[in-house]
Parts: sequence; C-alpha cells; structure tokens
Amino acid sequence: MLTYTPVSEAGGVGKTTTAATLAASHARAGHDVLAIDMDTQNGSLTYLFGPEYDRGDPEVDNLVRHLVGRPKGDFHDLTHEVGKGIDLIPSHNMLEDVHEFLLNEKNQAEKLGESYSMYHQLHRVLSDANVRDEYDVVIVDSAGKAGPILYNALVAVRNVVIPFEATAKGQESIEGLDDLVDGLESNIGVDVGVLSVVPIGYKDTRDQREILNALRESGFPVPVVIGERGSLMEGCWKEQCSPYGYVENHRDRKREYEMETLEQFDDLARYLEREAGVEQPEVTA
Repeated sequence: MLTYTPVSEAGGVGKTTTAATLAASHARAGHDVLAIDMDTQNGSLTYLFGPEYDRGDPEVDNLVRHLVGRPKGDFHDLTHEVGKGIDLIPSHNMLEDVHEFLLNEKNQAEKLGESYSMYHQLHRVLSDANVRDEYDVVIVDSAGKAGPILYNALVAVRNVVIPFEATAKGQESIEGLDDLVDGLESNIGVDVGVLSVVPIGYKDTRDQREILNALRESGFPVPVVIGERGSLMEGCWKEQCSPYGYVENHRDRKREYEMETLEQFDDLARYLEREAGVEQPEVTA
C-alpha cells in the first residue's frame, strides 16, 4: 500500500494540485485511491474535485467527529466518489478547531487515567475502517504548518512528497521540513520518509540548477522536474478538475508541453508506486 501526504511549509507551491494530479494518475493506472482533505483553506481538494457537499454544515458527519470518537455514521459514508477509482473524504470547517477538540479528549482521558495521543487519531480511524483492505493508495492533503492536522497526517501515512520551488526560499523550506520530520520522529516515535521532492515551476536557470544539484547531493530523491505550467494549473482550479480532466475536456487542442507535464506526473506516480511495492494492475485505465 502507498500512503503519503504532500507537504511544504512554503505557500503557493502547488501542494493541493500535486495531490489531486497524483491521485488522478494512480487511479488512471487502475489503482483504488482514497484522498483525504484535511486542509482548512477553501482552495483545497474538496473545492478542486467539487463534490456536492457543504463543508460548513455543523450537523453533517465529518472526519473531525470520527477523530474525536463522536461519529454520526459509518466511516465509509464520509467518502464521495469524485472520479473513476478516486474516493474523497472532504474537508469540513470543524478542522479549524480540531486542536481544541483533540486537547479536550486528551484532558478527559488523563482524568480517567487513560493514555491518549492527539496525533494518532487519524491512524486509529483508518485502521478501524480497514482502509488498507479497500485501497491501494491513500493521499492526505493536510495543513502546511506544524500542528495536530499535519502531525495526524504524518503519523497515519508515514511518508511525504515535497512540492518544491527551486529558489532560496524553497531551499529553506526543505531544510525546515527536514527539521520538522526529525522533531516528529523523536517526539512521537514514528519514522517519516521523504518519498520524493518535486521541483515545480522550474525554468532551468543557473541558480535553479545549483539548488537542484544541491538537493540531489544531499540525498533527496528527485525523480521528475516540472516546468512552469501556470495556465494549466489555473485552468484546473477554474474548471474544478485534475490536469488530466482539464486537458481532455477543456482544451480545444493538445499542447505538447502540457502533455509532457502529464507524462511527468505519471512517471512520478509510477515511481511512488514502485517505492511502496504497489503492483501494477494488468489492465490500466
């Protein structure tokens, strides 16, 4: 099984678009994908995939209720089919208060003399739902900053994919994330692996080449490098679809550079699947 979360401490680098594109690529290869939206911002997987869902409805069952042990229904009822092979658990506004909810649960447990980890609740929910038996790939799109949402995602999936802007600021974010992962491992006792760094918006300048070489020399896996594709990504958000859907359904002609980008994301998806030992289905979509 392949499980990961795209993570970047720098904003605007395409974290959610990367998650959506890879989810679509895994599914097009014949894998069953569960995408979990734990991003508190409106520009999230829930918006991009566009299921009929009111994230502000306080009465609807949602992932936060399951995290704190107060579900209104079965876990599988949380999912929305948003494409062939892709189930989505949408984001909900309750995520904004998840730290308070989890802290309350921790305090109650301690009063009863019970142990409680605020950061293992997504792992518990997914394990109790036997997600491993139903899906080949699980992708969690989480909050970018350190906190209970990101920590729950990392404990649950144990792997990260890092969308990366090849600038000095981007390099700092990589180093900061490395520190974050090291801190999580030491404080909570789980190993978190970096499956891939994904340079996005790469223009092959001298400075960018130096940064890319430094990343590779530091041992970070960089299987693909994505060029500047602003119009493609903006089109995805406008039409609320993955880049594959945008090119196939909303472009009047195929643009060679966009097809090359989709092939690169396919290469990345296949790389991640191989790293996790996920077998390729005999018949691909």
